[in-house]
Amino acid sequence: MRILIVEDDRIIGSGLQSGLRQKDWAADWVGSKSQALSALKAEHFDLIILDIGLPDGSGLELLKLLRAEGSSQAVLILTARDAIEDRIHGLDLGADDYLTKPFDLQELAARVRAITRRHQGRGSNAVIVGDLHLDPEGHTLSRNGESIALSRREFGILQALMESSDKVLTHEMLEQKLYGWGDELDSNAIQVHVHHLRKKLGPDLIRTIRGVGYTLDASTQ
Repeated sequence: MRILIVEDDRIIGSGLQSGLRQKDWAADWVGSKSQALSALKAEHFDLIILDIGLPDGSGLELLKLLRAEGSSQAVLILTARDAIEDRIHGLDLGADDYLTKPFDLQELAARVRAITRRHQGRGSNAVIVGDLHLDPEGHTLSRNGESIALSRREFGILQALMESSDKVLTHEMLEQKLYGWGDELDSNAIQVHVHHLRKKLGPDLIRTIRGVGYTLDASTQ
C-alpha cells in the first residue's frame, strides 16, 4: 500500500513515515498543502494521512479540493484532541476517519486497515482469492491451509494482485504500491519478484499480459 503523510511537524511526520514503513507500507511524507498537491498530481497513493493545520492552508481545504475533483482516495485526518468541529467538518467533507493527537501507532495502523477494508468491500483483514488466504496484518499467506513464506516485496506484489484480481496491474502501478521516495529500485525488480512468486506458487497463478503487466489467472478466483 502507498501512503502519503501530509504533516508539517517534523517529529510526527518522520516518526509516522518510519513506523508505517516498518509495517511494510510504502509511506512518503510532505509538510505542506502545496507539496501534497504536487505529489498527488505526480503519483497515485492508496491513502492520505492528513493533518489539518498546515503552514500554507488547512488540510480541510485540501480535502475539499480533492473531493470536488472527484477523487475517492481514502483520507484519514489528524486533529487536535479538542477540535471537535474540525473532526465533524472533515467527516462531512468526505474524510473516511479521523485520529486525535497524540495517538498510538498501532491504533493508526488499525484504522488504516479498516479504511482499506471498507474501500475494497471486505468484511475482514483477510484477502481471499480462490484457495489463497492472505492476512496483511499477520503478514502470512496460506494455500489450502498450507503456509507459504514470502519476502516483503513478494507479499506486497501478491497482495496488490489479489486485491485487484479482476484487473491487470502494470509494472508502474506495482512499483508505486511497493516503493516510496528514496527506495532503491532496479529496473527489473518487479519481474524478479514475480519470478520468485511463480516458483513458490506455481507458474500459472500469475499471468503476464505482454506489454501491459500482470494479473491473477481467472481459475484462482
